[in-house]
Amino acid sequence: MIGYVTLGTNDLPRAAVFYDAIAAELDTPRMMEFDGFIAWGKPGGAAGIGLTKPFDGNAASVGNGVMVALEAKDKDQVQRLYDIALANGGTCEGPPGPRGEGFYAGYFRDPDGNKLNAFVMGSASA
Repeated sequence: MIGYVTLGTNDLPRAAVFYDAIAAELDTPRMMEFDGFIAWGKPGGAAGIGLTKPFDGNAASVGNGVMVALEAKDKDQVQRLYDIALANGGTCEGPPGPRGEGFYAGYFRDPDGNKLNAFVMGSASA
């Protein structure tokens, strides 16, 4: 259903370092890039993520209640993604751990304050 998600940034070069590191762990390359915009994804693959300076020229701001969830292959990858996020300017919003039956996730914010999580569901979360 979702083709891609776009998040705003006020510092694209700084944010690109963060998302390049996350995308590398997920084996997801940059698929589009031009002045003021970068997108990571695989054509024909799962939903991608884009990063841009807002079109209207105003400062990017964080949406209260908005979060992007990144599907990991297992709990170890959830931990790696969380660690990568924090090592690249992200901040903790809840360390990796079980969040109810069959759901395992770690929560973090990117350098602009956008909230993300890395998660696994089902048997990979056990």
